Amino acid sequence: MRYIDWNYLRAFQATAAAGSLSAAARQLGLTQPTLSRQVQALEEALGLRLFDRLGRKLIITKVGTDILRHVDLMADAAQSVMLTASGNTQDISGRVRISASDSYSAYILPEIVALVKVKAPGISIEISASDMVANLHQMEADIAIRHARPDLPGLVGHFVGNTTAQFYASTDWVARNGLPERPESIAGAAFLGFGDATRLAAMLCSLGFKVEPTDFKLMSNSSMVVWEMVKQGKGVAAMVSEVADRTAGIVNILPDIAPIVSPLWLVTHTEMLASPRIQVVHELLAQELASLLGA
Repeated sequence: MRYIDWNYLRAFQATAAAGSLSAAARQLGLTQPTLSRQVQALEEALGLRLFDRLGRKLIITKVGTDILRHVDLMADAAQSVMLTASGNTQDISGRVRISASDSYSAYILPEIVALVKVKAPGISIEISASDMVANLHQMEADIAIRHARPDLPGLVGHFVGNTTAQFYASTDWVARNGLPERPESIAGAAFLGFGDATRLAAMLCSLGFKVEPTDFKLMSNSSMVVWEMVKQGKGVAAMVSEVADRTAGIVNILPDIAPIVSPLWLVTHTEMLASPRIQVVHELLAQELASLLGA
């Protein structure tokens, strides 16, 4: 394989990020024909098709995605050299994708993202708000906030601390139903379902509640939808305390029972830890989440 011009790699990276030759050309200050020639030259040098062309739209191929990851690391390494020379974190730039649950994305991450913008204004944050686990090997996120230690090859985890969850209802629900004296005094139909009904019922029964999978009359696969129903007085649900503490009009209906304890981990791909932008965001996330959890 012959020598590959860095300009070709930079053209490929910009095109992949922008999704079109015209947008990438404007970003790099090049003409579209020049950029197109550079991308084509890279494909010829590698003997690979990096994009599928659908009209004016470019769709990166699977092998293109694999190569892009290494090109990103090369760009980050070059940025790291400049950072070391300048000693200025303000120069770090690029996009960092964070995967977190719906509730954490809505209630916890905004404050941390605001801090990132102060510490490293060149970094752009993209939040993937979902209760599904992001596939870091497929680059669905750069950093994931999870409740389990990573067990797949190539992933590294940083334990932040333990989060606790308890059972909450709105002040309106409490006014209508009163505060329960113990778990078994709450009617099963009062619970709002999140995720798998059978698994949730088993978990609640292990804590002393009397609940059957058929009791859940309102369910959702989104923790934020369930929490919104709690806020509107539709029933009772568990929520992590750091989210509940930020929600007005909510009551811990069973303050004397032991909370549900879950570990909180920051997970990323080993190769991404070499990236200065990932390091900065990872460190701020770790610091702020640990402080939030009192770790």
